[in-house]
Amino acid sequence: MQDTQAVPENEPIIIPRRLDPEDAQQALQKLQTILKRQEVVEALAKRQNEDEERSNLLEGMLLRQHENEIKAIVNDLHPSDIAFILESLPVVERQAVWQLVNAEHDADVLLEVDDWARESLIESMDHQDLVAATGTMDADEIADLAADLPPDVIAEVQKGLTDEERAQLIEAMGYPEDTVGAIMDFEMVRVRDDVSLEVVLRYLRRLHELPDHTDQIFVVDRQDKLLGTLALSRLLVSEPEVQVAQVMTTDYLALHPLDSDADAAGAFERYDLVSAPVVDDQGRLIGRVTIAEVVDVIQEDSQEQALSRAGLQEEDMFAPILDAMKNRGPWLLVNLCTASIASFVASRFEETVSHIVILAFLMSIVAGIGGNSGNQTMTMIIRAMAVGRISGANAWQLVRREASVTLLVGLCGSVITAGFARFISDSWAIAAVMMIAMIGNMLIGATLGVLIPILRDRFGKDPAMGSSVLLTFATDTLGFFLFLGLASVFLI
Repeated sequence: MQDTQAVPENEPIIIPRRLDPEDAQQALQKLQTILKRQEVVEALAKRQNEDEERSNLLEGMLLRQHENEIKAIVNDLHPSDIAFILESLPVVERQAVWQLVNAEHDADVLLEVDDWARESLIESMDHQDLVAATGTMDADEIADLAADLPPDVIAEVQKGLTDEERAQLIEAMGYPEDTVGAIMDFEMVRVRDDVSLEVVLRYLRRLHELPDHTDQIFVVDRQDKLLGTLALSRLLVSEPEVQVAQVMTTDYLALHPLDSDADAAGAFERYDLVSAPVVDDQGRLIGRVTIAEVVDVIQEDSQEQALSRAGLQEEDMFAPILDAMKNRGPWLLVNLCTASIASFVASRFEETVSHIVILAFLMSIVAGIGGNSGNQTMTMIIRAMAVGRISGANAWQLVRREASVTLLVGLCGSVITAGFARFISDSWAIAAVMMIAMIGNMLIGATLGVLIPILRDRFGKDPAMGSSVLLTFATDTLGFFLFLGLASVFLI
């Protein structure tokens, strides 16, 4: 017999919607189509001179239709998908669509959208809309947006907070960026160690809901000093009359608010954590970090590293051209200077190249292989530095290891390269010079691939920022000098 469940009359049936990133992409395509139609309508209306009243009426009807279509598409999406769509639109269209997003989504979207896009959204909001959006946020969430919000909005939002929330907001805003304190959450469950599990269960049932990503309850004394943690799984399977002190875990990872958020992310990855307590210098529990914040940190660090390798900082891809030039120009100018130096070095061997023209075609191979070898090494080093596996004590050990690996790879690859050089030049001498120069430049690239990020980190610079530009400069310049210098000595 099949079980059936009656549905009360007049009770709405809620059909859960599956979250799918492709939904946001499809919605973006639909929005872009509507916005293009809207541009056409506006362009035609400007050209229409006759029967102006009728033209304005038609334009208004079409624009309202487009707005309704946009509202129907956007407001049916998850806030994260709305943020994705807004980031994918030019500034003017982004702000236009943002005005059509339901106010109930404002807070979540502002928290989800990237910093560079958030600025343009806040610019398009009036004072009351900003106060209404931030007024529904927790203290730690307001602190995340504080740098982008006008001071008068922050001041008015603080008036609506309780004394505890206001103190939490001031505390969160006081921690430097990229620290645990800047990402910690104040919403958590705390219990005493001298109560039974039955008391804890009754306390949890009185809560409206558990804080997000709650996998453990924090056990504290009357001074809020952290004594241990109680996993929810342990709570559910233990006898209700057992006291918390008997089943809590005293072997736990605690973070300090001034710890690096990257170090915290590494700890979450290493120990498979869902949440971790944050304690001050006196051991008092002041907050927690959850996997949600850690995932954001990992993603942001990954994006920053990818941009830094090319000498870029995060920017709005629809930003004005002048802003983009300011971002991209400096390291491109550095690259221009380094390429000029490499060309100058090659020009010093003009006589050698004029005698043996084939060298002009072969020397780019030497420089390119050296650069690729160095980039492989540098990518591994920057990754290892990001997870804290490199220190001053093992730097030279890594240099020796990478030199050994590169030497073996270079010996194998240089045989093939020498054979190619022999084939096109019909000269064993050129093949030998090619082989030696290739191995030498690969060793140079590998050594610098280790040293450049380590030295930049030692002097307080971003290890990834512009490192590939510096490496390319070294391998091109030294590669040309090594190859053409050997040719000058042994071939002429």
